[in-house]
Amino acid sequence: MGLLNKLLPAMKLDSIYHLDLASLWESGIRGIITDLDNTLVRANDELATPQLLAWLKTVHEAGFRIVIVSNNHRTRVEKFAAPLSIPFIYRAKKPATFAFRKALKLMDLTSEQAIVVGDQLLTDVWGGNRLGLKTVHVQPISREFEGLATRVNRRLEKIALSLMKDKKS
Repeated sequence: MGLLNKLLPAMKLDSIYHLDLASLWESGIRGIITDLDNTLVRANDELATPQLLAWLKTVHEAGFRIVIVSNNHRTRVEKFAAPLSIPFIYRAKKPATFAFRKALKLMDLTSEQAIVVGDQLLTDVWGGNRLGLKTVHVQPISREFEGLATRVNRRLEKIALSLMKDKKS
């Protein structure tokens, strides 16, 4: 599998709210490894929105385990995740796979039983694919307040998507 293929998610959705939890459960998925910034909330939102709280309740009631895996610093991720009692991994260094492995261990699941959801191809999707996890790419909630690394990644993603499009033609 070439590098460009490792950037291809198994699924593309507008947002986490479009995940078909029933289908995921039927296919054996029991855990969700999710990015934080611009996947669950905007990059500057400190707390979960009412819509996200309702979704998390549905996810929990459906029996899924969830872990937040973020490249952001501890203070940011902990301030968001702790009130929700959601386990988290900060400074994950995605696309490195160690944080994804740790998330699987926290959930006591195999890579076949979990999905990775995130808004970046170069961190979330590539990292998940490297470990053989099913990956779901969602549209970023907002491009406001993104850090330099994310802005650079978005430009590289554009180039990669353009190359993939040319390859298909």
